[in-house]
Amino acid sequence: MSRDGEIHQHSGWLVPLGLFGVIVALSGFFLLYYLRPPPAPFRDNRPTAAATMVDLRVRGIDLHIPARFIEARASRAGGDRDAVSLFAALPDMRGYTEAEDGLFLANAPDSPVVHVLIRADTNGMDAETRLSRIYMPYIAEPKGEPAPFDLTRYIFRADSGYGRSDLYVSKNDGPLLLCEQPAQDLPSPNCLAIDRPIAPGVSLSYRFKRAHLARWREVAAGVHRLVSDFRK
Repeated sequence: MSRDGEIHQHSGWLVPLGLFGVIVALSGFFLLYYLRPPPAPFRDNRPTAAATMVDLRVRGIDLHIPARFIEARASRAGGDRDAVSLFAALPDMRGYTEAEDGLFLANAPDSPVVHVLIRADTNGMDAETRLSRIYMPYIAEPKGEPAPFDLTRYIFRADSGYGRSDLYVSKNDGPLLLCEQPAQDLPSPNCLAIDRPIAPGVSLSYRFKRAHLARWREVAAGVHRLVSDFRK
């Protein structure tokens, strides 16, 4: 209201227009944020063929690893880590080379690449304990069934979170193998050798293609030999 008592009216579209402008500005901000280039470590996260030795430590375990075996670029800087991811190719557990770039980066159903994870784990369990505590409550038939390659196969209940996987257990204290079932939407299934303690507070797991299940002993021996070499 003015000093002389006159009432000044403002256009009714100013407030909606201002609100619309704020929404457009915020939308533009979030769009630019999500479309921005990724940080440098993610832009340059390719493997390396370098044989440079990298000194790493996971919960007191000292590791000396050639850079060509280390998947993540950040880990190649060395130092203390909560987890270190490695990869190597069957049958000789060789590291990455530029000549085999396609082999290491592909996801073929019969890929020979094995992915290894060494990580801090305060709740480490041996295979027998993990089987009884974690998986048996979801198993359809507790006795399991004989399977090839000196393994016992356990089928999960369909209503469990593991319904699309099979669990294989060896008869001689081998790893627990959680293997994805082949499906139309999963043409390249994996087998995961589930965490096993290798030191107090540190566990080891590794992943390979289900097509190589018959070679599970070879894979296990290769992984443990590799880790043993890296701990020297």
